[in-house]
Amino acid sequence: MRILFLGDIVGRSGRDALTQRLPALRAGLDLDLVVVNGENASHGFGLAPDMARAFLAAGADAITLGNHAWDRREIIPFLEEEKRVIRPANFPPGTPGAGAVVVEVRGGRRALVMNVMGRLFMDPLDDPFRAVQAELQRHALGRTIQAAILDVHAEASSEKQAFGHSFDGMLSLVIGTHTHVPTADHQILPGGTAYQTDAGMCGDYDSVIGMQKGGAALRFWKKMPGEKLAPAEGEATLCGLYVETDDATGLATRVAPLRQGGRLSQLMP
Repeated sequence: MRILFLGDIVGRSGRDALTQRLPALRAGLDLDLVVVNGENASHGFGLAPDMARAFLAAGADAITLGNHAWDRREIIPFLEEEKRVIRPANFPPGTPGAGAVVVEVRGGRRALVMNVMGRLFMDPLDDPFRAVQAELQRHALGRTIQAAILDVHAEASSEKQAFGHSFDGMLSLVIGTHTHVPTADHQILPGGTAYQTDAGMCGDYDSVIGMQKGGAALRFWKKMPGEKLAPAEGEATLCGLYVETDDATGLATRVAPLRQGGRLSQLMP
């Protein structure tokens, strides 16, 4: 299976880059599965239903969220309507929506997409490790599903790496989101799971993690609230990770970073 995961979409710049470029990427890379993190799409805070529909129409198969999942209140009923948009699985029982979805791709193959939120330096939620363990008990990689992708929305690199090693050999891909900076540690772990600590963002990198740099930087100087943060509006770089897997095992055979457009050095699988 050919898989592309794209990191946090930030503001209009990120949205426009995704909807304009994803159809060509999907065709050019002959992708089977595309997963995007959309939790910063709406002015940097949350995801509106119309934006989710636009991402799905452009070629995304599933959309993950994170700590800004509830910033746009209209997403709550939408999660019941559109199962391909998932919030972190380790929210408490009874939270609207689901933390995992199985999507069918061409050839009748099935892929599990999961989303959890870390606990270090984040809002305290239920144990994300046990949430993943419980979900994996419902599936058999290489048999009932041909691929399994986990988006770990977390602040701490150590926590994301712990996920990679804990579930090595049980998932096709463990990919980190949230910090908005692409890390250089893409690899296939010893058990066959593709891994990267952070996919980076789909947004303007002439910024402070996607937000306009003047107001964002000033907060560190004054240590007091300033003007409301707003997304940077320059050309976005699409950042993500390309993975190829073996349908028979669900494990990774190739991993390569993707960076397209904007200010960062360009990389294509």
